[in-house]
Amino acid sequence: MSRTIVPREPAIEALTAVWASVHRLADSLTDDQWKNPSTLPGWSVGDIVTHVFTTELMLLGDPEPVVEADVSAYPHVRNDIAAMNERWLVHYRAQGRATTMADFADTIKRRTAALDATTQDDFDADSFTPAGPDTYGRFMRIRIFDCWMHELDVRDTLGLPAPDDAVSARFAADEITQSLPYLVGKKAGAPTGSRVRFDITGLTPRTVNIAVDGRAAVVPEFAEEPTLVLRLDIADLARLIGGRTSADPSAVEVDGDRDLADAVLDNLAFTI
Repeated sequence: MSRTIVPREPAIEALTAVWASVHRLADSLTDDQWKNPSTLPGWSVGDIVTHVFTTELMLLGDPEPVVEADVSAYPHVRNDIAAMNERWLVHYRAQGRATTMADFADTIKRRTAALDATTQDDFDADSFTPAGPDTYGRFMRIRIFDCWMHELDVRDTLGLPAPDDAVSARFAADEITQSLPYLVGKKAGAPTGSRVRFDITGLTPRTVNIAVDGRAAVVPEFAEEPTLVLRLDIADLARLIGGRTSADPSAVEVDGDRDLADAVLDNLAFTI
């Protein structure tokens, strides 16, 4: 098993930053905005906010609420994890916005204290993650990505600008980058010899070079010119990776093999 080492202090800084950003945004919403149906099927804007902190409640070991609704029958609930998430949402819909926001603040205080008590060895320890076995630090990086992605969902729903916190965006981009070789090589089926460059702009600019030689891998540089260059903002890449309805492939600047570009862009959707 490859192990992802994530630096503890910057990761905690990014987590607390994205939690604070989501809380500030949620606190600024009108009641109509809170109730507004979101870009995510079956969820309101308030549901997205609730999901951000109820996942942290699960990590704290709080018991899952018992609800009367058969959430597994909801059309947007497709697996056991989604059903578990939905039970928390059903519970908090009944509590109302004020209680939900108060519990959000309390949960983040408790989770921050728990993370402050960890060490780098804890972050480097083997752990379950939604992406498969890895380190606890990788799990926390996925949490950063998930929270950042959901802030983007809220903002896209309400026609607001993308998140502007570069610290959490960098960790989210790190998580996205790790998935790109799989998406290019396996899902898109890029042929051996392909050289695909992602030129990512915006809050966390970076260049990601993926060479396909039997299997796809990130490389520092190409020995030859890239077969394909895809230039796009990190928020646009996240929407595509997340398979969001707000994703816009036309926002991607393409230079090179158009057929390969279509294959890659058609197969970027991959939510953890």
